[in-house]
Amino acid sequence: MRIFDCTTFYNENLILNVRFNILNPYVDKFVICEAGFSHSGKKKQFNFDINKFSKFKHKIIYLKINNEPNNLKYIYKNSKKVELIEDAKPNAIKRIAYQRNHLKEGILDATGDDLILYSDNDEIPNLKNLELNKVNNNLIYFKQKLFYYKFNLYCDRYDWYGTKGCKKKNLVDFEWLRNLKAKKYKAFRLDTIFSKTKYINSKIIKDGGWHFTQLKNLKDLYEKLTNQEDHQEFKNSRKKIEEIELLIKKKSIIYDHKVKKTAYKFGKEFKLKTVSLNDLPDYIQKNKNKYKEWIDFDQN
Repeated sequence: MRIFDCTTFYNENLILNVRFNILNPYVDKFVICEAGFSHSGKKKQFNFDINKFSKFKHKIIYLKINNEPNNLKYIYKNSKKVELIEDAKPNAIKRIAYQRNHLKEGILDATGDDLILYSDNDEIPNLKNLELNKVNNNLIYFKQKLFYYKFNLYCDRYDWYGTKGCKKKNLVDFEWLRNLKAKKYKAFRLDTIFSKTKYINSKIIKDGGWHFTQLKNLKDLYEKLTNQEDHQEFKNSRKKIEEIELLIKKKSIIYDHKVKKTAYKFGKEFKLKTVSLNDLPDYIQKNKNKYKEWIDFDQN
């Protein structure tokens, strides 16, 4: 059984390099898909440069998409295509799904029994705890710790299930895999019979890795916030770049992951905790001097 690690890319060179180094002992192929547009539909250049990852070049399958999906909703004003505010988030979700599902082009030579993993690139699975002989036909969910801004600023409010996987023969598509409910359901539950997100044949990997979110310099972070799935909500919050800078200094976040997907997420502040480097992957511990800019050494 080979392992295909699949993810999408925008411009996250730092975290992608960390990801490759952590997963390299376990992964046979890294599949990367980059789009020529942001989640908000803004045109962007292609940023992935395989020469920056020469150590892993023989394992990397790089995919590009230039055109947006054809199911986006627009209106026309003076012969110009205009996206209404209420269509911004639905269109962003369609762009994200389109990019994710294009990853299928990178697993064409995978066998039915090969393991396909999907994560956003800052969600890194801990594959030390994965017993391949027990995968069988299970859907695999990795229970991960959530970190913000720095490798060791920990958000203890949530259990994060970022990385998910299954054998290729059981894969519907990557958007399906991403949206699976990370829960083991009992066999007698009627709602699992026809559901496309709830399954009884699932396996949760405890201590399943790390989600290192918002690990960007201030300028790039602000660009991400204004172009991600919830970009219109962030714009409506009227947060300025100086306010985001202050939040980082205060070790706080304003994005509430617990609310429903359709609810407003930018509101109350939540404090982060500085944790020991022992909670991080071995690769980061061994290279703490290299990544000292991205480690919080202040225990206050």
